[in-house]
Amino acid sequence: MKVPTCSRRRALALAAIAASALVGTAAAPGGSRATGQQTGPILLDPSLKLTTAVSGLSLPTSIAFIGRDDMLVLEKNTGTVKRVVKGVVTSTVLDLAVNSFSERGLLGIALHPSFPRNPGVYLYWTCRTEAPPTDPFFPDQRECSNSNMLGADSGDVLEVPLLGNRVDRFVWNGSTLTFDKHLITFLAFQNDGAPVPPGQGDSSDGPHGQQPARGNHDAGVIAFGPDSKLYILVGDLGRRSQLQNLPSGPTPTGLGPRVLDDQFGGPEPDDAHFTGIIVRLDDDGSAPQDNPFFEVGEEMGGEVGANIQRIFAYGIRNSFGMVDPETGDLWDQENGEDAFDEVNRVEPGMNSGWIQITAPLKRLAQYKEIETTSLHHEDFPNLQQFRWGPENIADKRNEVRNRLFDLEESEYSDPEFSWKHVLAPAAIGFVDGPGLGRKFEGNLFMGFSTTDTFGGPLFRFRLDDDREGFTFDDRRLKDRVADNLTFHDITESESLLIGKQFGIVTDIETGPNGNLFAVSLDQGTIYEISRS
Repeated sequence: MKVPTCSRRRALALAAIAASALVGTAAAPGGSRATGQQTGPILLDPSLKLTTAVSGLSLPTSIAFIGRDDMLVLEKNTGTVKRVVKGVVTSTVLDLAVNSFSERGLLGIALHPSFPRNPGVYLYWTCRTEAPPTDPFFPDQRECSNSNMLGADSGDVLEVPLLGNRVDRFVWNGSTLTFDKHLITFLAFQNDGAPVPPGQGDSSDGPHGQQPARGNHDAGVIAFGPDSKLYILVGDLGRRSQLQNLPSGPTPTGLGPRVLDDQFGGPEPDDAHFTGIIVRLDDDGSAPQDNPFFEVGEEMGGEVGANIQRIFAYGIRNSFGMVDPETGDLWDQENGEDAFDEVNRVEPGMNSGWIQITAPLKRLAQYKEIETTSLHHEDFPNLQQFRWGPENIADKRNEVRNRLFDLEESEYSDPEFSWKHVLAPAAIGFVDGPGLGRKFEGNLFMGFSTTDTFGGPLFRFRLDDDREGFTFDDRRLKDRVADNLTFHDITESESLLIGKQFGIVTDIETGPNGNLFAVSLDQGTIYEISRS
């Protein structure tokens, strides 16, 4: 089965920050070389030039080109879709009522592969309720109404229905977007400190106290492939269920008698536990019959079986991703907690390994050692949700394989590249065509979701001849792991660095003119990279 190639659209899946606390500001463009006091991004390769495509945006997350100098831009917290023509915001074409707490909001956009003949514009976004629930651990609404999509936004962590992340089709009429069809809904509500189920580690009587309410790991990447199928990337949203490789739920090994994941049930992938996945759908939201687990889900039946039929890959913590325009292969970047950020080539039926492993299997001992000892922005070592701690990570490779949630025809494979300590990579994008010069054609560019390293670095990867992995000049990367010395350190990645001070980069796209466009969320700016 072929996976996506053209229509590559990015969305927000911030792994290391609460983006709702940021304020979008315009940033001055940088040059290709640093000169004196630099206030904006810089490129380190003199053959490239940097300019500002548009500035003054409020937390932009993702873009889609509807013409050569004509793009739609999503703003995370305002819920607005802006039209930008020749670098100027000309109008607001849609204003959704979003919940923007932490990593929620207006996140992802994809144009129908036949656009504009088929005027479908698909959006991934988080809807809001009008008030917090009566019981803070049980939302009053299961989903948002299709008739109540507009209005005021919310930044309240609890003002969201249980299933508040949704993908909808809108229609572009040349000047505005209008709602056409709801495709699918995913979990958004996260308040795991409930007194039920009893004895779980996230409640106030647990060893580490009560788990706070959260709104992160929503992912939001959506893209159409050459097969005209829609691919949707959903983060784990803090679940500890089968799709996080805990077949029996959050037991010490993930095996044994089944236990509930949270107050909404699990561990089976019902609607409230359908997370940590890449979903593949027809353009109307139905599940294609050639999906890798379609027959498995058909035999199961019911809500769980229907969800399994939609899965393209699982075992994903949180990710950005896109597709290689030359091969159609799907790639993702996955954020670790403290250890081993990853870059993966995603094949149909991939099990990426989270939570049992997020590293090459041969690095299992390092994965466990870092996660059980580090205090990287933490009071105690944890994997964010307290109910399955890092002390439960296996000690032997065969234990890991035995613990994985094994859907028939699923397959685990090591990442194509990883960092020992987290750098928090974010958007990835391929250079489509020779616009930047032959030496950059087909390269993968990567931004980051924190400014802890060089104010937000930009990395460049070269693919090998079969485009199934990377090729490196630095012999230290022969093992496909950058053994950096600590968090946000680029030791062994120096040869990959091509830019600095880009801020939090949430989308990278090749434009119709062949140049590369990088969206800086915190700087409120879209930068254009061209040949010098």
